[in-house]
Amino acid sequence: MAETRETYGIDIAGIHRELELFEIKPGLRIAILNILGDTELVEACAKALGEKLSEIDYDVLVTAEAKSIPLAHALSVVTGKPYVILRKSYKAYMGEAIASETLSITTGKPQTLYLDEKDHRLIDGHKVVIVDDVISTGSTLQGMRLILEKAGGTIAAETAILTEGERAKWANIIALGHLPVFSD
Repeated sequence: MAETRETYGIDIAGIHRELELFEIKPGLRIAILNILGDTELVEACAKALGEKLSEIDYDVLVTAEAKSIPLAHALSVVTGKPYVILRKSYKAYMGEAIASETLSITTGKPQTLYLDEKDHRLIDGHKVVIVDDVISTGSTLQGMRLILEKAGGTIAAETAILTEGERAKWANIIALGHLPVFSD
Protein backbone atom coordinates (compact mmCIF):
# COMPACT_ATOMS: atom_id res chain seq x y z
CA MET A 1 0.00 0.00 0.00
CA ALA A 2 1.25 3.48 -0.90
CA GLU A 3 2.56 5.76 1.81
CA THR A 4 0.12 8.47 2.92
CA ARG A 5 1.78 11.82 2.42
CA GLU A 6 1.05 15.13 4.05
CA THR A 7 -0.70 17.53 1.66
CA TYR A 8 -0.99 21.26 1.14
CA GLY A 9 -4.41 22.51 0.04
CA ILE A 10 -4.62 25.22 -2.59
CA ASP A 11 -7.33 26.85 -4.69
CA ILE A 12 -6.25 27.55 -8.27
CA ALA A 13 -8.55 29.15 -10.88
CA GLY A 14 -11.57 28.24 -8.76
CA ILE A 15 -10.55 24.60 -8.29
CA HIS A 16 -9.29 23.03 -5.06
CA ARG A 17 -6.42 20.56 -5.07
CA GLU A 18 -4.52 18.82 -2.28
CA LEU A 19 -0.86 18.79 -3.33
CA GLU A 20 1.33 16.07 -1.85
CA LEU A 21 4.52 17.18 -0.10
CA PHE A 22 7.77 15.54 -1.21
CA GLU A 23 11.21 15.87 0.35
CA ILE A 24 13.68 17.11 -2.27
CA LYS A 25 16.62 17.25 0.13
CA PRO A 26 16.97 16.65 3.87
CA GLY A 27 14.74 19.06 5.78
CA LEU A 28 13.19 20.63 2.67
CA ARG A 29 9.85 19.66 1.16
CA ILE A 30 7.82 21.09 -1.70
CA ALA A 31 4.20 20.69 -2.73
CA ILE A 32 4.03 18.96 -6.11
CA LEU A 33 1.59 20.24 -8.72
CA ASN A 34 1.26 17.59 -11.43
CA ILE A 35 -1.18 18.77 -14.07
CA LEU A 36 -0.66 15.79 -16.38
CA GLY A 37 -4.05 14.17 -16.86
CA ASP A 38 -5.90 16.84 -14.83
CA THR A 39 -7.98 18.25 -17.69
CA GLU A 40 -10.31 20.19 -15.40
CA LEU A 41 -7.46 22.07 -13.74
CA VAL A 42 -5.49 22.59 -16.97
CA GLU A 43 -8.47 24.11 -18.79
CA ALA A 44 -9.42 26.34 -15.83
CA CYS A 45 -5.82 27.56 -15.50
CA ALA A 46 -5.52 28.17 -19.26
CA LYS A 47 -8.68 30.28 -19.20
CA ALA A 48 -7.51 32.28 -16.16
CA LEU A 49 -4.01 32.81 -17.58
CA GLY A 50 -5.47 33.71 -20.99
CA GLU A 51 -7.44 36.49 -19.31
CA LYS A 52 -4.32 37.74 -17.53
CA LEU A 53 -2.40 37.73 -20.84
CA SER A 54 -5.15 39.53 -22.79
CA GLU A 55 -3.43 42.92 -22.48
CA ILE A 56 0.01 41.57 -23.49
CA ASP A 57 1.21 41.97 -27.10
CA TYR A 58 2.80 38.64 -28.11
CA ASP A 59 2.98 36.19 -31.01
CA VAL A 60 3.81 32.76 -29.59
CA LEU A 61 3.77 30.70 -26.39
CA VAL A 62 6.87 28.72 -25.38
CA THR A 63 7.21 26.02 -22.73
CA ALA A 64 9.66 23.31 -21.73
CA GLU A 65 8.94 19.62 -21.95
CA ALA A 66 7.03 17.90 -20.26
CA LYS A 67 4.56 18.70 -17.44
CA SER A 68 3.53 22.10 -18.81
CA ILE A 69 2.79 20.85 -22.34
CA PRO A 70 -0.96 20.40 -21.67
CA LEU A 71 -1.08 23.94 -20.24
CA ALA A 72 0.64 25.41 -23.32
CA HIS A 73 -1.75 23.51 -25.59
CA ALA A 74 -4.86 24.61 -23.67
CA LEU A 75 -3.57 28.20 -23.49
CA SER A 76 -3.00 28.09 -27.26
CA VAL A 77 -6.62 27.03 -27.76
CA VAL A 78 -7.87 29.82 -25.45
CA THR A 79 -5.68 32.57 -26.95
CA GLY A 80 -5.43 31.46 -30.57
CA LYS A 81 -1.62 31.77 -30.38
CA PRO A 82 0.72 28.99 -31.56
CA TYR A 83 2.99 27.24 -29.09
CA VAL A 84 6.50 25.81 -29.16
CA ILE A 85 7.88 23.06 -26.92
CA LEU A 86 11.53 23.16 -25.89
CA ARG A 87 12.57 19.52 -25.80
CA LYS A 88 14.77 17.78 -23.22
CA SER A 89 16.45 15.44 -25.67
CA TYR A 90 17.79 15.96 -29.16
CA LYS A 91 16.43 13.94 -32.08
CA ALA A 92 18.02 13.93 -35.54
CA TYR A 93 14.85 15.34 -37.14
CA MET A 94 15.29 18.51 -35.06
CA GLY A 95 18.06 19.66 -37.41
CA GLU A 96 20.18 22.59 -36.26
CA ALA A 97 18.57 22.93 -32.85
CA ILE A 98 19.47 25.66 -30.37
CA ALA A 99 20.43 24.32 -26.93
CA SER A 100 20.70 25.60 -23.36
CA GLU A 101 21.48 23.80 -20.09
CA THR A 102 19.26 24.01 -17.01
CA LEU A 103 19.03 22.44 -13.53
CA SER A 104 15.57 21.35 -12.36
CA ILE A 105 14.66 21.34 -8.66
CA THR A 106 12.61 18.18 -9.14
CA THR A 107 15.39 16.16 -10.81
CA GLY A 108 18.43 17.79 -9.18
CA LYS A 109 20.41 17.07 -12.35
CA PRO A 110 21.50 19.22 -15.29
CA GLN A 111 19.22 19.01 -18.31
CA THR A 112 19.58 20.47 -21.76
CA LEU A 113 16.68 22.18 -23.52
CA TYR A 114 16.51 22.19 -27.33
CA LEU A 115 14.61 24.43 -29.74
CA ASP A 116 13.76 22.42 -32.86
CA GLU A 117 15.03 24.00 -36.09
CA LYS A 118 11.46 24.03 -37.49
CA ASP A 119 10.28 26.17 -34.56
CA HIS A 120 13.09 28.72 -34.87
CA ARG A 121 11.06 30.71 -37.42
CA LEU A 122 8.22 31.08 -34.89
CA ILE A 123 10.64 32.68 -32.42
CA ASP A 124 13.03 34.76 -34.56
CA GLY A 125 11.83 38.38 -34.54
CA HIS A 126 8.71 37.54 -32.54
CA LYS A 127 7.33 38.39 -29.11
CA VAL A 128 7.14 35.37 -26.84
CA VAL A 129 5.31 34.43 -23.63
CA ILE A 130 7.12 31.81 -21.57
CA VAL A 131 4.71 29.29 -20.00
CA ASP A 132 5.47 26.98 -17.07
CA ASP A 133 3.47 25.00 -14.56
CA VAL A 134 5.49 25.97 -11.46
CA ILE A 135 8.45 28.33 -11.28
CA SER A 136 10.59 27.44 -8.28
CA THR A 137 14.33 28.02 -8.59
CA GLY A 138 14.11 29.74 -11.96
CA SER A 139 16.67 27.43 -13.57
CA THR A 140 14.32 26.14 -16.27
CA LEU A 141 13.08 29.69 -16.80
CA GLN A 142 16.68 30.88 -17.29
CA GLY A 143 17.34 28.06 -19.76
CA MET A 144 14.27 29.06 -21.76
CA ARG A 145 15.32 32.73 -21.70
CA LEU A 146 18.76 31.84 -23.08
CA ILE A 147 17.34 29.79 -25.94
CA LEU A 148 14.86 32.52 -26.86
CA GLU A 149 17.63 35.12 -26.86
CA LYS A 150 19.80 32.90 -29.09
CA ALA A 151 16.81 32.36 -31.40
CA GLY A 152 16.12 36.09 -31.80
CA GLY A 153 12.90 36.23 -29.78
CA THR A 154 11.78 38.96 -27.41
CA ILE A 155 10.19 37.93 -24.13
CA ALA A 156 6.90 39.79 -23.73
CA ALA A 157 5.89 38.05 -20.48
CA GLU A 158 6.51 35.03 -18.29
CA THR A 159 3.59 33.09 -16.84
CA ALA A 160 2.99 30.08 -14.65
CA ILE A 161 0.19 28.44 -12.76
CA LEU A 162 2.17 28.85 -9.54
CA THR A 163 5.39 30.35 -8.27
CA GLU A 164 7.20 28.76 -5.36
CA GLY A 165 9.63 29.81 -2.66
CA GLU A 166 10.69 33.43 -2.31
CA ARG A 167 7.61 35.36 -3.43
CA ALA A 168 9.41 38.68 -4.09
CA LYS A 169 11.76 36.92 -6.54
CA TRP A 170 8.77 36.20 -8.80
CA ALA A 171 7.04 39.60 -8.68
CA ASN A 172 7.20 39.94 -12.49
CA ILE A 173 5.72 36.50 -13.21
CA ILE A 174 2.05 36.42 -14.22
CA ALA A 175 0.79 33.62 -11.97
CA LEU A 176 -2.42 32.28 -10.45
CA GLY A 177 -0.94 31.57 -7.02
CA HIS A 178 2.10 30.92 -4.89
CA LEU A 179 3.44 27.90 -3.01
CA PRO A 180 5.57 28.08 0.12
CA VAL A 181 8.62 25.86 0.62
CA PHE A 182 8.34 23.64 3.70
CA SER A 183 11.34 23.45 6.05
CA ASP A 184 11.47 20.95 8.91
